[in-house]
Amino acid sequence: MPNDKTTSTLQAIKSYGKGLLSFIRRRVKNDADAEDILQDVWYQLSAVVNTAPIEQTGAWLYRVARNKITDKYRKHTEWLLDDLLFDNGDDDDDTVDFSGLLLNETATPETEFIRNLFWEELFAALNELPIEQKQVFVWQELEGRSFDDIAQQTGVNVQTLVSRKRYAILHLRKRLKQLYNDINNY
Repeated sequence: MPNDKTTSTLQAIKSYGKGLLSFIRRRVKNDADAEDILQDVWYQLSAVVNTAPIEQTGAWLYRVARNKITDKYRKHTEWLLDDLLFDNGDDDDDTVDFSGLLLNETATPETEFIRNLFWEELFAALNELPIEQKQVFVWQELEGRSFDDIAQQTGVNVQTLVSRKRYAILHLRKRLKQLYNDINNY
């Protein structure tokens, strides 16, 4: 019996895999997102096949894919402190990588000085921001509050909060880039 379910899943992957990936690629920004969504579709198929048979497999797969794409666009892209601190792999000159400096496990006077200097510069740069951008960044990154929680408290739309945080991060990256360059050139 389990072998039949595995066979039907493999047959669905073989029959619908290329077409489904093409369907998803046309609706998302990049191939990595398309492959992630396709992986979620296959995972959901394997979970459903184990509980009940699917009569119209193709229609079901495309409906699940469409729902996964919709879910992806509904999610809010949150700008994390990690995006500020760590190089995200882009060849963007405005992105700096503080990971080697801040996550160095050796506690020498130099690393402690650099860590303290980073936090001083971060808070100084935060003070340069408009109060709305600063508040969203502090609440979300330093206090760990969700955008929904902040939206309920302030009455401001979640998308507006996300946008404010994005502008804060862009400013902080630009501002901290000089510190990063100074440390690396020393």
